[in-house]
Parts: sequence; structure tokens; C-alpha cells
Amino acid sequence: MSTPEPKIVLIAGATGYVGGRLLRVLEEKGVPVRCLARRPEVLQTRVGPQTEVIKGDLAFPETLPAAFDGVSCAYYLVHSLGNRDDFESEEERTAQHFATAARNAGVRRILYLGGLCDENAPPSAHMRSRLRVGEILRGSGLETIEFRASIIIGSGSLSFELIRALVHRLPVMVTPRWVNVKAQPIAIQDVLAYLTVALDLEPGPNRIYEIGGAERMSYLDLMREYGQIAGLRRFFIPVPVLTPWLSSLWLGLVTPVFSSIGRKLIESITTPSVVHNTKALSDFPFKPQGVKDAIILALRQEDRQFAETRWTDALSSVKNIQWGGVVFGNRIVDARRIHVDTAPENTFAAIQRIGGKNGWYYGNWLWRLRGLLDWAIGGVGMHRGRRDPEQLRLGDVIDCWRVEEIDAPRLLRLFAEMRLPGRAWLQFEVTPEETGSQIVQTALYDPVGVLGLLYWYALYPIHQCVFAGMLKGVARKAREISGY
Repeated sequence: MSTPEPKIVLIAGATGYVGGRLLRVLEEKGVPVRCLARRPEVLQTRVGPQTEVIKGDLAFPETLPAAFDGVSCAYYLVHSLGNRDDFESEEERTAQHFATAARNAGVRRILYLGGLCDENAPPSAHMRSRLRVGEILRGSGLETIEFRASIIIGSGSLSFELIRALVHRLPVMVTPRWVNVKAQPIAIQDVLAYLTVALDLEPGPNRIYEIGGAERMSYLDLMREYGQIAGLRRFFIPVPVLTPWLSSLWLGLVTPVFSSIGRKLIESITTPSVVHNTKALSDFPFKPQGVKDAIILALRQEDRQFAETRWTDALSSVKNIQWGGVVFGNRIVDARRIHVDTAPENTFAAIQRIGGKNGWYYGNWLWRLRGLLDWAIGGVGMHRGRRDPEQLRLGDVIDCWRVEEIDAPRLLRLFAEMRLPGRAWLQFEVTPEETGSQIVQTALYDPVGVLGLLYWYALYPIHQCVFAGMLKGVARKAREISGY
């Protein structure tokens, strides 16, 4: 007797912070996963060999049937928080399209991660939208399990990045009233555990689970706890007159959070978000960890080369997005791309030859000047060259950089070893296209304090010129290698 083929699990939102981490957990468990993506090429390099990536856009229901074919359980982890327009209407439409497609395909169960709020208090537009999405999914006629979570603590999460930036940058902080509102923070690892275990719950009616960590804490409590763990003594001055709008502008100046997102975030935490229904504790075989353990774990992950996913990762799926020194999370990202009519292998060969006697393809005198300045203040300068003129391996030195990751012919990431008020990387990604390949060049910078930000923006015009010229130079070299 043949074994029935395992049912597929669909993730909508796999490019996001939670969705990207859930994807890896399910892959490690051997679950057959399919991802819905507006731009499959963005996600394809992040998934395992057994995971499918299907092109589809929740805004266009006609693109969805193929993604839902053969699906048993479907995760809805999509959020429009970053949209400036009427995000409430957009979220209603996308949720309705998702629910209809799931019902038409005979999906057995929908799993949704929403937001936790006090239902007796007027919800913000952000929380109202989260609740409305849950209603739409439950109204599909399919079994729906909704999780409502408060602040998620984890390396790369929006709330964690906000707290970390505030504590590191401001020895003295003015604090509006909303920082004293109680929440029930939960570690990202516990959120993923809930989402994963829910796949195998016994069939039943629609269920709503309020999930939170072991303690109830405010943002002020979290900042104090983070400061204590990080060994940073901070002082807080209450200023009750700061409205959410003024607070969002303040956050936009002091932290890396966009003011529009900051305003929606603040509005959602002006009312308590604590667990009242504790049914999750009896229905699931684990107990969430405390805030201190969650922060310590998040800091350990932050010290890795890169966090697994960040709250801004979902922005990579936006069509025609232009990045230019915009602050994402606590990291400044400057990315550009170019099409080259050469095979990926030849394109990557040109990237591998960068630096040393080969030069940096543009503005070599500027690189030498930067190296001289670095050397004058005790840095490594640009005189170290490189081991081999054509080939690179992990750990190789390239002038003032070191190879942090290499995956030919797809990825090269360099870590800056020059003296900087922060940490910096230069990354090249190559993806095949029908008529050649595409190069995405990304400069990433983690500033330390005000000095770090001043450094970046003071050199921003030069960075724009040098990095753009370098990318064009790489394209020329790739054509030369190809014999064009």
C-alpha cells in the first residue's frame, strides 16, 4: 500500500520577520513548505532545496490558485504596517482574497498571527486592522487558529530594534506616557513554537489564543531591563505632554524607525496588551520564557554576522523600491542593482577580482585617500592587498576588508576592518536572468551613536558616487571577461 503524499503547508509572508524564521523552523522539521511571493527571485535564495516558491500577489486574486493547490494548512503572516495609504482597507482586501483562495482550494486550516490588545479600550487603526483580519479569516468557513501577541522580543524585531537603539544612543531620555503602558512581551522563539505546534492540534472550532511571556512589562521596564543586561546606566525624565504624533517624530530623529511606522506602533501601545485568556498555557506543551532570557538570547543573535531575519526584510518584496541611505531597523542600507548581459559565473568572476592591484573599478584615488586616513589613526589602511588576484576564499583579506561570506557564483560579503564609528559591510549578490544576470550591490552600516550617523551622512555623497561607479565598473569587467 503506497504512503499518501504529505500535505503542503503554505506561508504567505515568508519574506517578513516572523515568516522568514518560521520557514526555517518548518524546513528543519521536514515539513513540505510552499511560499507565496510577489517576487519569487527575492525569496528563492533563502529557502531550502525542497521548498517551493510560487509567484502570487494577494492584491490580485487571480494569481493565487496555483499557490493554494494541494495545501493543507496556510499561514497568514502578512502585514501592511509600512504603507502610508489606507492600510486598513488594503489589509481587509488581501485577507479576503487569501480566505477565498483557501476556501476554494479546500484548505483544512488557516493559522494567523495578529496583535494583542484590550478589547474594552478603543483600538488604534493598526490594532483595529489586525482584529478585522482575524474576523475575515474566521469568516471563511475554514478552521482558523488566531494568535494574538504583544511585543515580540528577538534580534531584528521592530520592538527590539527600537528599544536597543534608544538605550544605546541616549544616556538621558525624555519619556512620554505611553512608555508606561503595560504589555506582555514574548520571545520570538516562543511565537515560532506556538505557530509550529498549532499545525498538529486536533481539528476543532475556530480558536483565538492570547500569547505572551512570563511577565507583564512596559516599554520603560523593557528599556531598563535592556540597559541592565547591556551594562548601560540610563536616566529617564517623564514628559507627559508628548502626543503619539510628536513621539513618532522624536523616534524618527533619535531611532532608526520610520516616523510613519513609529506613529502606528505608538498608537497601538497606548492601551494595554496583556494576556487575559490563558488557554494557550493549557493547550500547548510548553511555557513561554521570561523577558530577561529573551533579551539575552536576542543579544547573542545580534552578535552573529547577521540576524536570521529583520523586521524590514518584507520590504524587499516591494516592487521598484529605491534604497539610498535609508535607515532600516538599526542598520543603514544603501543598495543598487544593474543588469549585465553576461553569465552569472563571469559576472561573479569580475566581483571576485575586486581590490588589491586590480583596484576597485572606480575612484581608486579616493580609496587610497581613505586608506591613508585610516592608517594615520592607527587603522589597517589599504596596503594589505589580497592573497590571489582572481580567487577568494572565506577569511581572505582585500585591502581594508575581509571576506565574511562567499558562495560562488551567488554571494560575496565583505566586512570592513578600517576604523569606523560602527560596523560596515559591502555585499554583492548575483542572480541569473533570461538575458544575463543581475548584480545587487548593498552597503550596510551599523552606526554607533550620533558620531556614527554623522560619519555616514557626511560621506553620503561620496559613497553614492563611489559605489555607483564601482557597480558600473564591475559590469564592464564582467563583459571583458566574457569577451564582449
